[in-house]
Amino acid sequence: MIVVISPAKKLDFENPAPTKEFTKPKDLKKSEILIKELRKCKPAEISKLMKLSDDLTQLNVKRYKEFKTPFTLKNAKQAMFAFKGDTYVGLDADTMKEKDIKYAQEHLRILSGLYGLVSPLDLVQPYRLEMGTKFAVGDNKNLYDFWRETITKELNELLKQEKVLVNCASNEYFKSVDTKKLDAKIITPAFKEKKGDEYKMVGFFAKRARGMMSRYIIENRISKPKDLLGFDVDGYKYNKKLSTELEPVFTR
Repeated sequence: MIVVISPAKKLDFENPAPTKEFTKPKDLKKSEILIKELRKCKPAEISKLMKLSDDLTQLNVKRYKEFKTPFTLKNAKQAMFAFKGDTYVGLDADTMKEKDIKYAQEHLRILSGLYGLVSPLDLVQPYRLEMGTKFAVGDNKNLYDFWRETITKELNELLKQEKVLVNCASNEYFKSVDTKKLDAKIITPAFKEKKGDEYKMVGFFAKRARGMMSRYIIENRISKPKDLLGFDVDGYKYNKKLSTELEPVFTR
């Protein structure tokens, strides 16, 4: 079973990761192409493209300028510990045992606008480049075109043995996968909160729950879709009435 999640805007490059083990992104050459194109953009263009404030624009222009290979533990950090958004609050990677980090390295992947398909221990440098950014590169009209074939091919390699992909990523990021060419059963868990007489998805909580589901799969070594239904973290329970085989719903 392979799990995919989204990256996060919130980053932590100040505190060291709990492990010195690391790997390097497979597609760093493609990342360098993107950085080269981003460096050609004026700050005003970056601001408009990504809808950033002046301060965030200047920060990211600086990041693009300072991007440098080779990646080391001095100038980069392992992805699973660098991202700190809501999904990563749920994942809580900093408290993982060493054996769980190793399992995550084999079974968890992060979909990134700059780095493509990222393993948890892949080193990354600070950046902002969301997958949905309408950034044309060469013959590619956007980042989906730029990454889709590469990401799908790499996932299929991983799925030769696994055959099940659990999608805990946002719609924005999962659109980078060509699901028609993916050789696996795709399961997309949904997480909903009770509001009056109805259950509704609340973005903030759903993001955290995706991280908690990823942690649940890693810690429990889940390999069969039916075993996902035992997820009972932070008050969530499987709701059979609202679920389908490929979209199990968990409510609280």
